[in-house]
Amino acid sequence: MHLRTRPVTLIGGALLVVAACGTSNATPSAPSPASSAITVPGGSGQPAVLPIPITSEFGVGNNRTVFTLTDQSGKQVAGPDRTLTIGYHGPNGEAIPPAPQTFIWAVEGVNGVYAGHATFPTSGQWTAEFTTAAPGSAAETTTFGLEVKGDTNVVSPGDAAPSVKTPTLADAGGDVSKVSSDPKPVPGFYQTSEDAALAGHKPFVLIFATPKFCKSAVCGPTLDKLKPVAAAHPEMTFINVEPYKLDASSGSLQPVLDPSNQLIPVEATNAFKLSTEPYVFVVGADGKVSSSFELVFSPEEIEAAVKVVENAPAVSPAASDTGSAGQG
Repeated sequence: MHLRTRPVTLIGGALLVVAACGTSNATPSAPSPASSAITVPGGSGQPAVLPIPITSEFGVGNNRTVFTLTDQSGKQVAGPDRTLTIGYHGPNGEAIPPAPQTFIWAVEGVNGVYAGHATFPTSGQWTAEFTTAAPGSAAETTTFGLEVKGDTNVVSPGDAAPSVKTPTLADAGGDVSKVSSDPKPVPGFYQTSEDAALAGHKPFVLIFATPKFCKSAVCGPTLDKLKPVAAAHPEMTFINVEPYKLDASSGSLQPVLDPSNQLIPVEATNAFKLSTEPYVFVVGADGKVSSSFELVFSPEEIEAAVKVVENAPAVSPAASDTGSAGQG
């Protein structure tokens, strides 16, 4: 399995600056408006503002939806002073009323996205209708065609979390630089393996992020956003996993590449069926994913997600083991 490239390229060009990733020297390309499947009401002209999907896939049921906005040149125009409302129309006449989206900085003061929720009752080709306005400008409406799948690939809220061994400080002789590419790592993020946390029948937060080798350029900021959350919840386990195979034998972590010079996902990345990074999963004591966040989240979102699993009724080990049976 190789991580997808098209949506990450869009994110790299439309959403983020390379410096946010850490040490990567790759130059992301700007997205092509054609790749966004934009159609214009009435069929005339091109809109000045183009929506770009950050969410990698949409599925039947509740979805956390994330988009950004660019102009025709690919320059991002999303910002806290620009509003965005999205409504949806389904293949069989279904309609989801327009709802305002929440702006979130991906890199504070530099690049951001709009997050919201949509519950799709059926699969098929849906149309999203975007209405956006900047201060002093008239609102503009454009449409975007998207596929809603009957089954999505990535492990989703409500699914049992796969049980998988992840690297810990104990595996690295206590040297955090051998298990993390974070320039300022939190040792506590590498104390516990994911399978051990799952077997403990207590809530935990699982993060897939690699600040040094991140393709989406938000791994570092994502980890930094989670550090104060972890500090505020010392009773909860936070686990960071480098999503790619890395070699620590040269004195610093370096990627292990396949014959095509591509990064190789680790077992945990494959188990959770990830197609991008960073990704955050909040797992309850019952062993099921309570919520998940692709690429970007607000402090309010992650805090609320943590409180949900903290306040959930205790689950007996027997019931939890039954819920995660067959995973791994």
